[in-house]
Amino acid sequence: MGAVGGFVIGAILAHSRVLQRGFLPYVVASQTVPILAIAPMVVIWFGSVHVTAWVSVAVIASYLTFFPVAIATLRGLQAADHRALELMRSYAASKWTVLWKLRFPTALPYLFSALKVSATASIVGAIIGESPSSIQGGLGGAILNFAQYYTFQPQNLWATNIIAAALGIAFFLLVVVAEKLVVRRAPEHVA
Repeated sequence: MGAVGGFVIGAILAHSRVLQRGFLPYVVASQTVPILAIAPMVVIWFGSVHVTAWVSVAVIASYLTFFPVAIATLRGLQAADHRALELMRSYAASKWTVLWKLRFPTALPYLFSALKVSATASIVGAIIGESPSSIQGGLGGAILNFAQYYTFQPQNLWATNIIAAALGIAFFLLVVVAEKLVVRRAPEHVA
């Protein structure tokens, strides 16, 4: 959810200087508020509309993932070669055609870099979101539980840290594999 939302926000901002100048500061400011302060508000709000706790955890994880994708999409879409843009405009290509045939392929290396960051950030968001959601069966609940007994059984807390790191690495590697499949000739490799 966060990656799709970030891509849409980045694409909208890339096509309008007015929106970019007006809304980009708010996108940046959204990331300055600590996730520990936002998580309880999200859980309470979703709880008031009777949504399961896992949905609020997914929203919190998405909140951490949208920002890098939005910024990388904006940068990537603006990185298209100006000569190619002029050529496509001279052939009266629509904005949609320019987006999907020129700008999007140019943005792919930027986008996959952001997805690598977002993959690991989503794990952190999910772990943090479990605490105010009162989900006991997840990794966040286990970390809180084992942190209380660290002096007696430190191996349990270390085990949860290793599992969290392994999940982050697994998600990162999934993005790397997807990148290898999608980006065959990245612009930086073309002479």
